[in-house]
Amino acid sequence: MQIKKLLPLALATAASAQETMNLTAALASSPELSRLTGALGLVPGVGATLGEASNITLLAPSNAAFEELNATTLNDTALIQAVLQYHVLNGTYYAENVTETPSFIPTMLMNSSYTNVTGGQVVEAVRRDGKVVFFSGLLMNSTVTQANVTFDNGIIHIIDRLLTVPANVSTTAVAANLTSLVGAVTTAQLAEAVDTTPDITIFAPNNEAFQSIGSALGNIPAEDLASVLTYHVINGTVGYSSTLSNRTLQTLNGADVTISVIDGAVFVNSARVVIPDVLVANGVVHVIDNVLNPANATATPNATMSTQMPAFSGASSASDVPFTSNVPTPTAPAPTGGAAGGSSTSSSASGAAMPMRTGAVGAAALFGGAALVYNM
Repeated sequence: MQIKKLLPLALATAASAQETMNLTAALASSPELSRLTGALGLVPGVGATLGEASNITLLAPSNAAFEELNATTLNDTALIQAVLQYHVLNGTYYAENVTETPSFIPTMLMNSSYTNVTGGQVVEAVRRDGKVVFFSGLLMNSTVTQANVTFDNGIIHIIDRLLTVPANVSTTAVAANLTSLVGAVTTAQLAEAVDTTPDITIFAPNNEAFQSIGSALGNIPAEDLASVLTYHVINGTVGYSSTLSNRTLQTLNGADVTISVIDGAVFVNSARVVIPDVLVANGVVHVIDNVLNPANATATPNATMSTQMPAFSGASSASDVPFTSNVPTPTAPAPTGGAAGGSSTSSSASGAAMPMRTGAVGAAALFGGAALVYNM
């Protein structure tokens, strides 16, 4: 009889012991998050919002991650607010639920000065070599070092690097050494449209792709160049790799492109996606190995070839990379930085220097120092 009386009391005591803390207490319980607590104190509005929010996941940079902060950023309250909002995911995402298939999770960053993606800017979550990794702007990666710290309104994952708020298309492309594309967009007077149009997907040819059809571009009228370039843009749809399947998509040009998935490789007409999911302020960029030709929309891929044949019949390679003399100096602010997420790159002088998604290498090595501008 005594056991029956004591059992409810024991269960109640156990339940009480398992009660979660509020966010302030949860952060205070981890000494390595004291710098984050200090950053939240600089923008009280964010802390108050987090305290009132429910069902959220906080990607909490460790104290070591905050070593990337510089004095200029600390004095920019709006920037710090945007950075902190980008570290808050809408929804509760436990580490064990992150798989090797990338997922793209909306964050609390919706400030139009920093993002133009409906529903909030996203981060990419994926499992690599058994670890949970979050990719942000410029393919910077942040690895979870401590997972599933619970608090009243959600969970916390401690990460080893600050997330990078995605910059605009032009700034990102320059940093990634997609200089031929940037120069072509500038020549065709499309830069503003590309940088400001909300919810876009861009299939971005690398420098080798432009160089391989150099003879077709030498004296191309601006109107024809614009027609080619807008054939690489999907308007009104942010097509992350997880959504790219066998289908057709209408481009800004008005003509369709055909998406094919063959043995795990993604093709756009005959062009292979060589670097997927480069997050930008207004959508996503996928780097491809061929310039798409609206006059050859039926071009199909040969999946056995590592590099596809040009879609411009009869075109020959140029000795120099086209349009690079028209590459402007990037002026858009680039908010934060971690370390670039790759151990291998397209590192030739004419190719994109964007990292692949394995391992980790220094941002300066991948982006020629450009990524360092983005550090807080």
